[in-house]
Amino acid sequence: MTHTSRLSPDQGSPLDVDATSQYRRLIGCLIYLTNTRPDIAFAVHSLSQFISAPTTHHQQVVSRLLCYLKGTLGEGLYFSHTSSLHLCGFSDSDWTTCPTTRKSVTGYSIYLGDSLISWKSKKQPTISRSSSEAEYKALATTTCELQWLSYLLHDLHLPLSQPATLYCDNKSALQIASNQVFHERTKHIEIDCHLVREKLNSSLLKLLSITSAMQVADIFTKPLASAQFYTLKSKLGLTNIYSPAWRGC
Repeated sequence: MTHTSRLSPDQGSPLDVDATSQYRRLIGCLIYLTNTRPDIAFAVHSLSQFISAPTTHHQQVVSRLLCYLKGTLGEGLYFSHTSSLHLCGFSDSDWTTCPTTRKSVTGYSIYLGDSLISWKSKKQPTISRSSSEAEYKALATTTCELQWLSYLLHDLHLPLSQPATLYCDNKSALQIASNQVFHERTKHIEIDCHLVREKLNSSLLKLLSITSAMQVADIFTKPLASAQFYTLKSKLGLTNIYSPAWRGC
């Protein structure tokens, strides 16, 4: 997707019955493909919102996505057998991304060692009144995922030797997480505050600040310019099996 793209229901003209059916089949295939191609997660998330009434503009965006996939057929996630057992997560959100509902988008990526094992690009169920609120909702969602993965590793008799690391680029969200006093501006997200603080106090995870330029989860929250997209994509652990330099395990 182009970095200025903001999809909405009123762009373009409605598709006919056959084209609509084809659009839906394509989106279904692309959703399945995101299991190994996290780089298209945000684009597929955006396009899947219009399967009930797609337009010619949405069809053009799908065609652009298919052209991108045709040029990167051999790419997929690579899991190294030498990866360490340490959970590391990146949490981000884009405030009021949706031009129709003004809801924000949550994006996160979680690594086990150097391998990407969990990611998400999803519109938040409620409207956030500030960017801090949107970021903190994303932080709470990522915390729940880290908690589940930690418990799963424990059930597999692979306990973590150190707390999971969670990176966030929003200073206000980090301050809310570390501040033990609930202010008037944060009363409406009090449950999320308690959730994140409980996990911090139990040493399940530790929160660290990161610059926006290094925020990997940014690729799951908005369309990016080409340079930034490929920079963040290189951090997702994708490998091209058709590359001459590739060495399989």
